[in-house]
Amino acid sequence: MKEILQDYSFTELQALVGELGEQKYRAGQLYRGLMRGKRISDITEISKAFKEKLLARFEDEPVRIREVFASSDGTEKYLFELADGNIIEGVLMSYKYGRTQCVSTQVGCRMNCAFCASGLNGLIRNLTAGEILSQILTVNAKFGGTPEKRAVTNVVLMGSGEPLDNYENTVRFLKNVTAEGGICISARNISLSTCGLVPKMYELAQEGIPVNLTVSLHSPSDEERQRIMPVAKAYTIAEILKACENYFDKTGRRYIFEYSLIAGENSDAKHAQMLVGLLRGKPCHVNLIRLNEVKEKNLSGISEKEAYRFLGLLEKGGLSATLRRQIGADIGGACGQLRAGYLEEKKD
Repeated sequence: MKEILQDYSFTELQALVGELGEQKYRAGQLYRGLMRGKRISDITEISKAFKEKLLARFEDEPVRIREVFASSDGTEKYLFELADGNIIEGVLMSYKYGRTQCVSTQVGCRMNCAFCASGLNGLIRNLTAGEILSQILTVNAKFGGTPEKRAVTNVVLMGSGEPLDNYENTVRFLKNVTAEGGICISARNISLSTCGLVPKMYELAQEGIPVNLTVSLHSPSDEERQRIMPVAKAYTIAEILKACENYFDKTGRRYIFEYSLIAGENSDAKHAQMLVGLLRGKPCHVNLIRLNEVKEKNLSGISEKEAYRFLGLLEKGGLSATLRRQIGADIGGACGQLRAGYLEEKKD
């Protein structure tokens, strides 16, 4: 596979243009084209000779939409094909305030959480920063968006993969996606979800990119959490809470806990009370999720009525909490489901 030009910042593109013997202003033309989701070969402002130099070294289209699946609720899910033939997925969710795109950071995942389909085939490889960014550029262009008037207004790093397990590429992506002159999505409109890689959470707090930090908690007990999240054997809830408090101190951003409600595991009144005891008084929010069932994982979600009962107990206990609207269930909306289904069909 060739290099990914979308990995480059504008400053790096300026250096590249000089290295290739082109005039400095060509960097601006190139950058504008890339930020509009164009392939190198489709950027009309640059010469044929310059394109040939670039295409000898860089992928023309690092990410392309292979298939689109539309949900009855307006959600769209994408199978993206990478230049090396690997498949990843993403989701676009429409809200009153705009469109939120969920992006992947790895091909597969090695965290192997019990409720998630992303890790069914293990980790294949990390995505580059440009491959993460290109998911957004491609979808933004699909809806006629430009850097000046974006169709994609918010981004969540909650697709396949653990962002902090691909730390360098994730941070480079965050710097590039928030850069002035590019697609320039505010860090306040970006959420990064981690299963709780504590050392990397401390590193992220030092980067000066105040994204919304979201931690997959899913249980108020270390012992129970270890059953559904292998990473919990490495980092305790107490250690995660300290890292979250440090993130708040460094960025001023409150942190969010994702909590998937799993029948018979973590969704009764006792667990609600434990969660209140753990989090009350902290600058955090709890995002409850009704589990999108993954057939290979043998776990079930709970009813909407039960979910609202759990939410009520948290609110009564003084926690800021919401129940996420369940979307995309009819198109394999949960992380990794679409890719897993595609790979299974290909096997057959």
